[in-house]
Amino acid sequence: MTPRIEIIQDKKLVGKQLKMSLAENKTPILWKSFMQQRKEITNLVDSDLYSIQVYDASLDFRNFNPQTVFTKWAATEVTDYNAIPNAMDSFILPGGKYAVFIHKGKTSEFPKTMQYIFGTWLPQSKYTLDQRPHFEILGEKYKNNSEDSEEEVWIPIRIKT
Repeated sequence: MTPRIEIIQDKKLVGKQLKMSLAENKTPILWKSFMQQRKEITNLVDSDLYSIQVYDASLDFRNFNPQTVFTKWAATEVTDYNAIPNAMDSFILPGGKYAVFIHKGKTSEFPKTMQYIFGTWLPQSKYTLDQRPHFEILGEKYKNNSEDSEEEVWIPIRIKT
């Protein structure tokens, strides 16, 4: 699984957020709430959905455990912030350099993809993690919990010093 390296500009997103951990995973609650209101977002850039994880700046991923609390967003990209639906918030996804992996398969297989990225690829690469949000783009090929599903996994990186 070789990633492509991309540099992106800041993106304007609108969505919902929840604090959670892997041990207390509230992802289904977050996405259900977001999807119920999604049609209220009128200034979409495209139909892609963003699943974003914002980690504390002090987090050392070598010590990441199931109780580590982070903020998760369910969002979509918008052209501007002129029409944010009630109960939703704006979020600026910071631009920069990302390693982009393709996860294929069911959601239950996602931990294997992440283990490869953080346990094999990243330590062997010329990159280190950058302190920006991690995210997945759930585009046209995404099929919730299907073996045929594909999603892009975006990991913020910078050159090791």
